[in-house]
Amino acid sequence: MSKKNIGSYEVRTNLPEILRRVRAGESFTITNRGKPVADLVPSRTASRKKTAAAIENILRMRETVVPISDDRLEEYRKEGRK
Repeated sequence: MSKKNIGSYEVRTNLPEILRRVRAGESFTITNRGKPVADLVPSRTASRKKTAAAIENILRMRETVVPISDDRLEEYRKEGRK
């Protein structure tokens, strides 16, 4: 993932939008007078929480899914060809 350079003035004037973009996965190198001073990257904690929630949802879905027999799958396949 490449970082985009962004000036400190732009960060100061557009912080809410920049933070929204970081939350969406973008990374920035903040510059002051063209020189890099800091990196703004998505939080690993937020990423871990998303991953944990996705795993929990998958496991919950596996518990509620009713298995389908091979015969029923074949019936569905044939119905789709009508």
